[in-house]
Amino acid sequence: MRIALDAMGGDHAPAVNVEGAVETVNEFDHIELILVGDESLIRRELDSKRYPLNRIAIRHASQVVRMDESPSVAIRKKKDSSIRRAVELVRAGEADAFVSAGHSGVAMATALFLLGTSKGVDRPAIAAMMPTLKGPFVLIDAGANVDCRPENLLQFALMGNAYCRSILEKPKPKVALLSIGEEDTKGNELTKEAFKFLKEADINFTGNIDGKDIFTGNADVIVCDGFIGNVVLKTSEGLADAIIKMLKREIIDLTTGRVGYLLMKPALKNFKKKTDYDEYGGAPLLGINGTCIISHGRSTAKAIRNAIRVASDFSEKKVYEIIASEIEKHKTVIPTQVGIQRKDKE
Repeated sequence: MRIALDAMGGDHAPAVNVEGAVETVNEFDHIELILVGDESLIRRELDSKRYPLNRIAIRHASQVVRMDESPSVAIRKKKDSSIRRAVELVRAGEADAFVSAGHSGVAMATALFLLGTSKGVDRPAIAAMMPTLKGPFVLIDAGANVDCRPENLLQFALMGNAYCRSILEKPKPKVALLSIGEEDTKGNELTKEAFKFLKEADINFTGNIDGKDIFTGNADVIVCDGFIGNVVLKTSEGLADAIIKMLKREIIDLTTGRVGYLLMKPALKNFKKKTDYDEYGGAPLLGINGTCIISHGRSTAKAIRNAIRVASDFSEKKVYEIIASEIEKHKTVIPTQVGIQRKDKE
């Protein structure tokens, strides 16, 4: 399995990316990596590390996409960026998957531009794995599409369903639609129309789910548009971090707090592990004709290693082909406007 890693992406690149790459090849025998970026900087980081030399290659890219650049400008003017060169390796068949902690918008746009969508997919979507009381669930879309149509939410549900069956190995995932109440009549026009489509799909659709029930574990896939999904994702990340800090402060402020903190430290550590982004590594961009994993800009070496592992799993199981099959199976349920609009755009 060969993975192309954008070595220049993220707040702490290339150091954490190279460290994560080295940890990966030292832990997983079946993974080879191509580090894409400034060759001199990458080699400087690799020189002090021990790893199987034949399992890490370097592909030079002279440009880096800044976080403040627009995707359209970056695609037009930075054709030798580490993001673009990494995606080109996937398109050329030299790599099986692509991982980046860089500019997520540029990574998504480049993957869409160079790889295209899976057959029948109108819009790709980010699928973020998040913890619940009963285990992880998939939130889709977590930020790729701010404005959506009802048929887009239907496709997100189908893609999330395929993800759950393939990666989480749940034969019949429970799929729910995020709304402002459980009743069929609750929500805006988008969710009301999407609800009708989801009822007709050959999936285990359990209806609407309220925001307060997201983390109960009663749904394996939660569907929403990218605006709402990104708010949910980032609010959850911030809340988990705040809860840990508040608990530490409150415990230590007690008279016997320091002893209590020592006793509770293992539990706090386990809670942090379950809610820590680093444990999940990255979120797949589903609906692309290939494997693309988007990682957090603040990713650590551990997060990069886990993102590479996720990329390997997705590529090995050919999730993008399963998604295409799922969409094809439901082509009579998906409104014909999708195909008409795509044709008009062409």
